[in-house]
Amino acid sequence: MEFNENQPKDPLTGAILGAAFEVADTLGHGFLEGIYQRALAHELALRSLLVEREVCFRVIYKGLDIGTYIADMVVEKDVIVELKAMDANISTPQIAQCLNYLHASGLKKGLVINFGRPRLDFKRIVL
Repeated sequence: MEFNENQPKDPLTGAILGAAFEVADTLGHGFLEGIYQRALAHELALRSLLVEREVCFRVIYKGLDIGTYIADMVVEKDVIVELKAMDANISTPQIAQCLNYLHASGLKKGLVINFGRPRLDFKRIVL
């Protein structure tokens, strides 16, 4: 499992990040997460990508349904996108959250994108 920018680039995650940079360049930083989520969903749709927002995943523990995780976005039914609008850099808790979403969903690729800094911050996560 890797979570750095030195791994081979995936065209879909590259397209998502391109859209995120467009949103960051247009809006800047300082808005709440929901504003960035709506703007990014719109930007991805403009690029003809399938976007699902607020996607629920069941968490199963030893055969028992114990709850639900809600991912910010799933793009093209392939990449989980977790958005943040925080002043700090992306760190272990945000990466762990995305990893949990990947495990719960069965998907293999995720992006954590933080719009809260003057410069867009992101981490690619691959299982």
